This record gives sequence, structure tokens and C-alpha cells, in this order.
Amino acid sequence: MAIEGQLEDVGLADICQLLAMGRKTGCLTVTDRSSFGYVYFDNGRVVYANVLNRPDRLGEILVRAGVINREDLSQAMEQQAREPGQRLGQILVARGALSEDDLLRHITIQIEEAVYHLFTWERGSFHFAPDEKPEEEEIAVVSINPESLLLEGARRVDEWSLIEKKVPSMDLIFSLDRDPHGDEALELTTQQERILHLIDGSRSVEEIAAEAGMVDFDAAKALFGLVQAGFAQRTGRKEPTRSEAETEEGIIQHLNLAQAYDRAGMLEDARREYDEVLKLEPAEGTARRRLALISLREGHPEEALEHFSNAPEEVASSYAGLRNRAYALELLERPDEALALLDRATELRAGDPDLLLTRAILMLKAKRARRATEVFRRYRAGLPKGTRPSALYYAYAILAAASAGDRDEALRLGREGLGSYPSHGAVLVNLGVVLESQGESSAAEALFLRAVSEPPAPPQGHKNLGDLAYRRGDQAGARAHFERAVRLDPEMGDDVYLKLGNLAYKDGDRDWALQLWSKALELNPHNEVVRTNLDLVTSSPDR
Repeated sequence: MAIEGQLEDVGLADICQLLAMGRKTGCLTVTDRSSFGYVYFDNGRVVYANVLNRPDRLGEILVRAGVINREDLSQAMEQQAREPGQRLGQILVARGALSEDDLLRHITIQIEEAVYHLFTWERGSFHFAPDEKPEEEEIAVVSINPESLLLEGARRVDEWSLIEKKVPSMDLIFSLDRDPHGDEALELTTQQERILHLIDGSRSVEEIAAEAGMVDFDAAKALFGLVQAGFAQRTGRKEPTRSEAETEEGIIQHLNLAQAYDRAGMLEDARREYDEVLKLEPAEGTARRRLALISLREGHPEEALEHFSNAPEEVASSYAGLRNRAYALELLERPDEALALLDRATELRAGDPDLLLTRAILMLKAKRARRATEVFRRYRAGLPKGTRPSALYYAYAILAAASAGDRDEALRLGREGLGSYPSHGAVLVNLGVVLESQGESSAAEALFLRAVSEPPAPPQGHKNLGDLAYRRGDQAGARAHFERAVRLDPEMGDDVYLKLGNLAYKDGDRDWALQLWSKALELNPHNEVVRTNLDLVTSSPDR
């Protein structure tokens, strides 16, 4: 069962209650467009939760509580980096930095604090993915009854609405007006005693909570009581200052958030966070690489190349970097430059069949048909025994053989390709092109019709059918196929718009003909036939 929606329409607590009552297993993802949170359920119980870039991750909670020191945490994290898959908590236990009981207690606190924080979000979206499990290092070691979380969460949400009237932000600074110990009738809470000496007019609420080893809610609640009683007052706001370490932390935070958006398919939000990384470090490799891939996915190859040009050399010249740059150049119809990059990629992975296939296709596009046929043969010879060549191989190898003058080989490949891929549009269309070039228009037309009858219909199939109809004077048929072609691919080609314009002009629709010819000229400013048509018609009086 997939559950998704907006927090404005239904509260997160209600969603959690629904999942608990239904004894669901999976991951509830929540975003408020500035952060990301996850809550994992197993048979209706909460087993893991996390909010990106929050200070309530396990290591930070343990340091805040004084259970371990900063050096213990650093050493454990270094070991975790050397031993992927090891859990941070178990490393700390094995090193003797804390007991198993302390670990379980603070893992529970970590999960609870993440869930309580998510309950405060009033705007954003949520999505539940059934059966999704936490990553290996986060696999559940605790199981929390969601009923207790819901009750405490509801209480905190109510209290936060009151606390925020006096303590609206964790970056505010407060100072003491007078010492509450002078009032004998007043008894401070344990939490208020813990923070009292830290309210000095220089520390923010967040810093007070960290130094007192308290979670944000408890520190803010204790401070609220002191402000409400007149013992403390707001005196300023902590201005952000970035040391080198803080800049690095900022980069990590934005990357974490960007990658979460990226995985969720929220590309606009991912792009925004990657851009924030580049403001801090313009040559940051991960951000440049991911932005390049997003640009390619969105159809902006020039932008992708710009990101690669500003990326570190190890990113731009990696195997993946070379392949993606070559793909961007292919989209820009610069096959020779793309081939140069693929030649460099070949030095890194000489026997990669996929690379050979891509090189062969680019050679064909670069009008090196004979060389392309050789590389197509190498691709096929390099496939593991029993592996069927891809449909893309047949589609382009047919054209390469025909362009190299070997029509018999082109037909043989076409028949073989149809045996393996009888409904593949590109194989049908390209074999039809070869047959048409040999004067077998009826056989070609039959293949084009087969191609466009199978979804997704290739626009080139409709274009070729339109060309056949246009040549035999079937204006209605030509118009229908040309219009379908440009509907599927608006950049189909200037010749399609030229012919559509001619058909419109013959029907007496002068204005529509001018629009179609103008589109043709936009696609190919060097098309002199189109330019002549436009000049003749625009210089003639309306009829």
C-alpha cells in the first residue's frame, strides 16, 4: 500500500497511527522542502528514524549526554570509515567507550527525538514505501511502541506552540536579569539548574542545549520558564560565522539533503541544494557531477558540459565522466568530439561491450560507416557466449552496413534483428529505410506501419510514412503522419515543417504555412528553400 499526501491535509501523527494500526512495514519519508526525515516501521512498530542534518544523530547525542567524549566519537567514526557496514554504536561498545545498555537507551532517544521533531512540521509532503528496510548500518536494534511516541509527540507539539512565543528560534541569545536563587519561594527544575550558568548573553539556545547535554526541547522549555518568570530576557541572535570546519560541515549537510532529494526524484530541490554546495566550494566534485547528470536528464547538454568543465579532473576524466561528457556532445550533434572522449574511456576499460557499441554508433553519426561496421563486429565478438546483441546494435548496424555499401549484409542484419526483436521500432524503421533505398517502397511502408502500431511509436516511422505519402500525392495521409511525427518530437527536422508548410499553403492556409516555414527556418537557418518560400509569400499581397 502506497500512502502519500501533504502535511497541510493530514498530520504526521495521524499517518503514523494508521501505519501502526495496520501493522505496516516500510519507510515513511517526510520533507518540508528544507529538510528530509525518515521513519522506518516493522510490523507497525518504529525501528529507526532520522532527520537529515539534525544534531540528534547518535554520536552527537552520546557526546551531549557526556556518555562519551569527542575523541571517542572521532576514533569510532574513523574506524567506521575503514570498516564499511559496521555500526557506530557497536564500534563504541567494542572499544569500551559505553555499555550495551547505554547504547540501546540512547538509540531509543535518537529515534524518539527525530520523530518528535518531525511531528512539529506543519507543511510539506510524505510518502510511505512498503517493505523498504533501513540501510545495513541502521538495521533495527530497538523496537518502539508507536503509541507512546504519539502521546509524547502530541504533548510536545502542544508545549512547543507555547514555548515558541518566548523562544521562537534556537539561534537566539538570552541573558539573566537577576539570579533566581535570590527568590527563596522559587524552586527551579533540574533542567533549569543545568542551563542557568550557561545563560550568559553570548551563547545561543542551541549552544546552551549542547553544552548542558540536553535535547533542544528540554533546554527550550527550561529557558521558557525562566523568561516567563522574568529572570531571563532575549538580548540578540547568534550571527553565523563559518570556520573552515563549519564550511565543511555545511557542505556535508547540503550534500546529504541534495542526495535525499535526488533519490526521491525531486530534481528541482536537489539542484537547489547542490547549488548551495557550490556557493561554499565551487569545484566540489559530487555536486558538479550530480548537477551534470541532472542537466543531462532534463535535456540540457551544454549545462552538463559546463559542470564537468568546472569539476575536479578526477571527476571529469573518470570513466563515467568521459562517458557522460561524450553523451552530452552526442546530443549536441558533435560526434567527432564525443568519439575523442570515448577513445580516452577505452584506455580505462578496453573490453567494455557497451562502450564499443556507443563508439560504433557515434562513428556512424560522424559519417565513418566502414569504421563503424568494424567496431560493431568487435562489439558482437566481445559479447559473452550466448548473449544476444541489443536491439540498438541491430538498429544502427543495419544503417552502417547500408551506408558502407553492403546492402546484403544490411538486409541480413535486419532479418536477424527482427527475429530477436520483432516489435522494436528502430529495427523496423531502419530496415524499412534500407528496403526503400532499393526501390521496395511497399515492403518499406509495411515495416514503417508495423513500427508505428507498437507503442511507443517512433516519430521517424511517422515521418517516413509521411514522406512516402507526400511523394505519391496523398496530401491527407502525408499531413496526418507529419503531424504525428512533430507531436512526438517537435524538433523532428526542418524538412518535415517545410512539407507541412507546403501542404498548408496548397490548402490556402497562408498564415499557418508561414508559421510552419518559420519553424523550419528556426531548426535550420541554412535551408534556402524555406527562406525562398517565406520571401515569396511575404512579399506577395494577401489573396
